[in-house]
Amino acid sequence: MNDFTTDELGILVSVFERAGVAEDGSAEGSLLMVIKSAHSERMELESMDFDDCAGGACKL
Repeated sequence: MNDFTTDELGILVSVFERAGVAEDGSAEGSLLMVIKSAHSERMELESMDFDDCAGGACKL
């Protein structure tokens, strides 16, 4: 399975928001919440400095 890139997830969030999809219990709203969560997690991962893990002293 192919994962979406951070940019692609951001585009999806933007498209849902421009379409006026509300974060509610609807199928569309639920999907928007999942996409926003995945985008947020991906952005956090990409902002981490993995050089902190050099030599086994990982600070994650």
